[in-house]
Amino acid sequence: MSSRVCVLGTGLIGGSVLRAATAAGWIGWGWNRTPVDAQGFDVTTDLAAVLARAATEDALVVLAVPVTALDEVLRAVAEHAPGCALTDVVSVKAPVAGAVARHGLAARFVGGHPMAGTSESGWDAGSASLFAGAAWVVAADDGLDPDTWLRVARLALDCGAHVVPAAAAEHDAAVARISHLPHLLAAVLASVGAEGGALALGLGAGSFRDGTRVAGTRPELTRAMLEANRAGLQEALDDALGRLGAARGALASTGTVAATVEDGHDARRLFTEHERFDITDVDPTDLRALREAGRAGGVLRAL
Repeated sequence: MSSRVCVLGTGLIGGSVLRAATAAGWIGWGWNRTPVDAQGFDVTTDLAAVLARAATEDALVVLAVPVTALDEVLRAVAEHAPGCALTDVVSVKAPVAGAVARHGLAARFVGGHPMAGTSESGWDAGSASLFAGAAWVVAADDGLDPDTWLRVARLALDCGAHVVPAAAAEHDAAVARISHLPHLLAAVLASVGAEGGALALGLGAGSFRDGTRVAGTRPELTRAMLEANRAGLQEALDDALGRLGAARGALASTGTVAATVEDGHDARRLFTEHERFDITDVDPTDLRALREAGRAGGVLRAL
């Protein structure tokens, strides 16, 4: 199995994939739309050239560009490296899989999503240790190429993550609640705080800082992520608005927000006490069994 990887887009996530993979012994190179000081890594702005090399060396191609740039990049992949194994590190799975299919590249595509990041962006924000101990979703829908699945899983493991097998649609519904809604709420919380003026901003401390951290992400990147998962985000947002409405009503009628605070406290405890189990007795080519294990909280730490 080839240990070569070609990363398309070397921002925070793509740049970290390139760093982590090469640190683990993969031979890696990358492309970025604009020039970057890649500090000794092989990164160029010549997309055709990096893809031609990927085709020649049978590299795993990693899509690490925003959703809005996918079609342009996939056209180049279809032209220069249509036979390469293909994955992505984009935060939504079903829309990416649809774009890949439109360009005739579905046969060797397995989606991925490392659950790691910061509010920073660009090559300089990346780190070889970004994925250490993190969950890395690897799509486990029926019909995916098992050899490609194993290559993508091995990349994730070699980058220091543990693999969570999941169906694309289930992944998108889950991240709408634990990633995309928090980004939207952070934007709202930051705006509400700023409306309080200089005094409010001057008093902002841990809860405001932590609650608004991801609002510091470049707006165009956040928009691309949230809007690509529109249906899942709408459902999560409806849930959140219902709970906020209930809290508003209770505060106005009874003067208490006890139910909301206690429910949230219990839910936070569930998160902190949640224990994953190791998937050890499932054939790594049995995608149905893998996604069922992932749904139940299982992770792969080795192949």
